[in-house]
Amino acid sequence: MALEVKRKKGETFEAFVRRFKKRLRQSGLTLEYRKKTYKKKPVSRNLQKAQTLARKEHRERREYLKKTGKLKEE
Repeated sequence: MALEVKRKKGETFEAFVRRFKKRLRQSGLTLEYRKKTYKKKPVSRNLQKAQTLARKEHRERREYLKKTGKLKEE
């Protein structure tokens, strides 16, 4: 969907930008864009469980290395 706004004769640039922003808000294009940008794709339950398990194992491994002194603490 294209939004076309032409500058009126004798209209200041600030007024034109204000009018353009108003038309943009009314069209709903920005909301539509934000929804598409931040939408996450659904993850299967098995993959989600596998990722959680991998994070947990990684965290436990780091803790073990810190306790044994093989990994320097921050």
